[in-house]
Amino acid sequence: MCGLCGAFAASDHWTAGKGTGGSVTPTAERRARAACANEVLGLYGLRLDEWAGRFTLRSRTGRMAVVEHFGALWPEAEKLAGQPCDPLDPAVIARVEQSR
Repeated sequence: MCGLCGAFAASDHWTAGKGTGGSVTPTAERRARAACANEVLGLYGLRLDEWAGRFTLRSRTGRMAVVEHFGALWPEAEKLAGQPCDPLDPAVIARVEQSR
């Protein structure tokens, strides 16, 4: 999907949340979710960034996908990584915990 098409697509998904109130903006919330996901995605050579209310997922080789919400994240990650990406795999969880 091109960037312009991605800018007009809807992004409602339960993982988007409804805000925490206070001074935290929706953009800050998306960036925080992306930072958390990057702890796992980095193990697969991927990086997630917040962009215009959505996410961009990039590989080390420059491949990219626009991801509307976290429900679409892991299938896209598997396509870009060329391998299964299971954030709940005990080995992945152990590696993330060791890096903290």
